[in-house]
Amino acid sequence: MMAGPTVPPKLNPAQDATGTNNSTAIFDQIATRIIKQQEAIIGPVAIEQAKKVQGINVDWVQHEVDIKGNPQSAIDGLVKQYKELFGQIAVETCKQAAAGMLAKLGQDQVPASLK
Repeated sequence: MMAGPTVPPKLNPAQDATGTNNSTAIFDQIATRIIKQQEAIIGPVAIEQAKKVQGINVDWVQHEVDIKGNPQSAIDGLVKQYKELFGQIAVETCKQAAAGMLAKLGQDQVPASLK
């Protein structure tokens, strides 16, 4: 008895080819892009400020960011940290930095600060 061809399940944007949820990696990349963009504008202060955000672990020597806990809250906290120092222009910069990654998330997963 031969089995018919298997059809791979349709993946949502926050899943990788194995069907595993990889939204954590996407949020890590969003945070990395935001920090990198802020660093280009304000220098090392960007890394110092990112390290103050609860839920975000920054190893900037390796250019790695690891988010623990609720990723939307961590990204919102990061954006808020920059906004408190530099105002709305910092928020717009964060949105621009994250723009290419947001399409990989479901609309309900996009952090409020990046909408």
